[in-house]
Amino acid sequence: MKWVNHEIITGVIVYAITENPLAALYSMAGAVLPDKIEGNPGSHYWSWRCRHRGWSHWPMLYILLLGLQLRMMKGGMESFTDMGMIGVFFCVGALLHIIEDAVCGKVPFITPWQKIGIKLFKVGSVTEYLFSIVVVLLCYLLKEFLKRC
Repeated sequence: MKWVNHEIITGVIVYAITENPLAALYSMAGAVLPDKIEGNPGSHYWSWRCRHRGWSHWPMLYILLLGLQLRMMKGGMESFTDMGMIGVFFCVGALLHIIEDAVCGKVPFITPWQKIGIKLFKVGSVTEYLFSIVVVLLCYLLKEFLKRC
């Protein structure tokens, strides 16, 4: 999935759930983290491509970081609370990135080497953008529906 779609989908989902613009912003930054870790393909595209969606897309890594951050925040470290929330939403953004990539290819699951996923569309295709629009609309409609209940 293209970065712009990762950021839009992640930001909309997090904002719909939290109604916190900063949480949405932090998660949008985290939504590009797994790809950013891998670096820019540049002139070595095929070398980069064979490593793409490797350990940086392994959800267990971000779940572990998320758990550590929540544990430290729960442990009464007052000065860590605000910075911890930034880290929490960075991890949430990275996890949503991985889920979003799993609908357009394969990503690691239990181990960094075992990849799962489905390919609903090709990255950069019109279908990817339509998928993003549908997710945004579904978030909006679900939020409106829940308001009325």
